[in-house]
Amino acid sequence: MRVVGAVVMAMVSVCVVTGMMPGMRWLCGLRHTVDGSEGMLDWHTVLRMEQEIDAVVRQRIRGLRVAKGWTLDSLAARCFLSPSTLSRIETGHRRVALDQLVPIARALGTTLDQLVEPSNDEDVVIRPESHRTAGMTVWKLSRDQTPGGVTVAKMRIAEEHVVDPNNLGVHPGREWFTVISGTIRLHLGERVIAVPTGQAAEFSTMVPHGMAAVDGPAEIVSIFDHEGERAHLPG
Repeated sequence: MRVVGAVVMAMVSVCVVTGMMPGMRWLCGLRHTVDGSEGMLDWHTVLRMEQEIDAVVRQRIRGLRVAKGWTLDSLAARCFLSPSTLSRIETGHRRVALDQLVPIARALGTTLDQLVEPSNDEDVVIRPESHRTAGMTVWKLSRDQTPGGVTVAKMRIAEEHVVDPNNLGVHPGREWFTVISGTIRLHLGERVIAVPTGQAAEFSTMVPHGMAAVDGPAEIVSIFDHEGERAHLPG
């Protein structure tokens, strides 16, 4: 699907230059692959891609509009289209042109690239591998370079994981975790806080901190920013 993504991005580039509307007319069947080679797409493949892209764009326009709580009139006023034109675009009764997509994307607070990005069939299931260190097992639950620059991880902290109150970690950023089993003893500066199953904690990681399990192993799901990932997760 990365090749298909490259095809669509090439389509967008040509569309911007020529002013042609989205779909197969962007390239007239010409394919540009990742390595720069060229070839002719099958006509039926191009037609299918056109229909899929049009459907996704319409769904995204309507979805973003509804998420903002806007009526057709509200969005139409912001992108200088008539409500009836916008309605026909959303329902597929009108083909959307590039000179309409740009103001629509701007009004919805997104970009043209995001609006026409293909919806692919890549594997959405993450199969984390465990990493063990010093009485702690870590499963990274998010992919690299996730939106927002955050990392999600599951951690199993055994009783033998010892925290030295005189040698707590400090790094820029913030950390959030929720306890899914057991109880966590959170050392936060001079404080020691018990966080039982079902509760959560959020704190600045500029405060010296460390975590240990109480009366048996405990499991948490934690969200780190980039600095937190470097401090807590294996490289």
